[in-house]
Amino acid sequence: MGIVEEAHNVKVLGSGEKIIVLGHGFGTHQSVWKHLVPHLVDEYRVVLYDNMGAGPTNPDFFDFERYASLEGYAYDLLAILEELQVQSCIFVGHSLSSMTGAIASIFRPHLFEKFIMISASPRFINTDDYCGGFDKEDIDQLCNAIEANYESWCCGFAPLVVGGDMDSIAVQEFSRTLFNMRPDIALSVFRTIFTFDLRHFLSLAISFRAQRTWRYRCRCPSISTRISPVRQWLRSYLLKATCRS
Repeated sequence: MGIVEEAHNVKVLGSGEKIIVLGHGFGTHQSVWKHLVPHLVDEYRVVLYDNMGAGPTNPDFFDFERYASLEGYAYDLLAILEELQVQSCIFVGHSLSSMTGAIASIFRPHLFEKFIMISASPRFINTDDYCGGFDKEDIDQLCNAIEANYESWCCGFAPLVVGGDMDSIAVQEFSRTLFNMRPDIALSVFRTIFTFDLRHFLSLAISFRAQRTWRYRCRCPSISTRISPVRQWLRSYLLKATCRS
């Protein structure tokens, strides 16, 4: 196993000819795909990895400056694909990783045959002409809550994102993986995700390779209502941009 593979806990499963890469979102790690993987391994080679900063990764490897933007995660993804000698893949990205994959496709467009984006958003903060679902004051309050009491914040944030109460197995699982992150790293990643604006990156990602297939889904029950306008914006934007290309 190479250095990059080891740092990101890379696993390659299955025996199919096509490669599918699964990238997880904030507060989780590759185990989030455990119910999906058994349905893929007969037809695909499945690549799993942990984003740097996720609970199972070594926190000493987390570079706060590098991961202050999503480009850092995109370069990590490309390094993983290079070390595995992947020539082309189907990329499935959840939340953070959906945008990471879009950025990576700008740098190396030939590596990405298809995209599936789950609960993706190019920007979470509202502007005068764009509804991202959150005001800047909302994000500031959440960041302050993380700094004040991370464990308490996890217990409140997990039900909000998953949709349900703490009796739910899904909420308990997300709460566990979220709490496994080191608090200062979790705060840094949270700030990066909820303050970026990647709307301009999408046009670049699409224009580099118009024939790439894009799919978008939103499956976070409680969050989906808040970011419903984002879902509509993405669908409209991807359709128009693909047609223009």
